[in-house]
Amino acid sequence: MPVVVEGIRHGGRIASRPLTVALALVGVVAGVLVGRPGLATVVGCGIGDDDHPSQTAEDWVTHADHVVVATPTAERDTNGRDVAQGVFRYETDRMVTFRTDDLLWSSDRPARSMGKEFDMVAPGWRVYRESGNRIKRTAPNAPRLETGHTYLLALRWSDDGWIVLGEGAAVPFDDRTGDQGEWCGRVLSKEDVARGERFSRKDDQSLEKAVLGQDEQAITRALDRADG
Repeated sequence: MPVVVEGIRHGGRIASRPLTVALALVGVVAGVLVGRPGLATVVGCGIGDDDHPSQTAEDWVTHADHVVVATPTAERDTNGRDVAQGVFRYETDRMVTFRTDDLLWSSDRPARSMGKEFDMVAPGWRVYRESGNRIKRTAPNAPRLETGHTYLLALRWSDDGWIVLGEGAAVPFDDRTGDQGEWCGRVLSKEDVARGERFSRKDDQSLEKAVLGQDEQAITRALDRADG
């Protein structure tokens, strides 16, 4: 059957983001129903909800304290909790330590200054009850934030520490290139992202799409225009 890709629908909304489409096209996500509306249902990386608006440059400069290029340098398990029923025995989060490579933008009144390093909680692991093997927990529609990769992050200070604004505020940034690198626990190549770009919505105004293939100078220009 020919595949017609016009978008990916999450919970009744079309997800136009190139990286989400790229995941579907490379077969990372499972349970895909294909039809005239495109990839109608995607199950795998999850459905994201923004704690704060996070899709556009205007969202970032309105709600973030800082925008940084950052690289995870270490991680440890945290917040372990037992699972009463099912195939998994317990699950954890990870406390990830980041090196601040570049501070691209800061609010006039940030809740907290940005240091050379910072910690942030990220998805951890699920451990099978019978085998003891563990698998990655992934963030909804976002990078998992793994060592060996670099990210563009719009950060906000909360009562629990640093958080990203939402699903649109963490962008893979390997080799200082927007939308290249780890996404949902998998590594997307330039070719994967290019395919996702071809099938993503043309009216997508997200900063993620605007900086696809771009470096930090393009991001800084977009933030300065939004902040002007």
